[in-house]
Amino acid sequence: MSISLSKGQKIDLTKTNPGLTKVLIGLGWDTNKYDGGKDFDLDASAFLLNGAGKAASDKDFIFYNNLKSTNGAVEHTGDNLTGEGDGDDEQVKVNLATVPPEVEKISFCITIHEAAERGQNFGQVTNAFVRIVNEDTGAELIRYDLGEDFSVETAVVVGELYRHSGEWKFNAVGSGYQDGLAGLVKDFGLM
Repeated sequence: MSISLSKGQKIDLTKTNPGLTKVLIGLGWDTNKYDGGKDFDLDASAFLLNGAGKAASDKDFIFYNNLKSTNGAVEHTGDNLTGEGDGDDEQVKVNLATVPPEVEKISFCITIHEAAERGQNFGQVTNAFVRIVNEDTGAELIRYDLGEDFSVETAVVVGELYRHSGEWKFNAVGSGYQDGLAGLVKDFGLM
C-alpha cells in the first residue's frame, strides 16, 4: 500500500521495507491549456550530493544527456519530449545498495526546457507528482503530489532520497526555483 506524503514530510524507506535495494523514481505531470505555440517539454533529473549538499562533479548530474552515474547506481531511463499520456512521464532507477558512500543525498528535480525562451513556468503545470516504486515487485511505496502551489517557477526540487543512520529515507521537498536549471546547478555546486 502506497503512503501519500505532504510537502516537507519525511519517511523511512529502507527501514520499513527490509531488503529493499532497487527503487524506481517515477515523475509525472500534465500541462494546462497552453496557446504559446511552442512545445512544452519538462525534464526530470537527479543530483548526487555529498553531506554539504553539493555534487562532486558534472558526472553527478543525471539527466537526458548523462543517463547513468559513474558506477551505474543511478540511471535515467530517457527523455519524454511531450509528457503526454497517463502515469510516469520520466523515470530514474536507483540501486540503493551500490550508491557510493560519499553520496548522502539524491535530489530529484523537474525543469522546463527553454522555459524563459518559451515563456513557460510551473503555473502552467498540473498534476505533478513523484512516486517511489519497488523495482523488483512493481509496488508503489510512496507518492507525493505537488499540488498547484507554483506560478513563476521554472524548476522544482520535488523530493530527495537521503541516508540517515545507515538507512534511506525520503523527503517530500516541493521547492520551486525561478531561475530554472541554472539555479539548481548553482545551488548544487556545479557552477
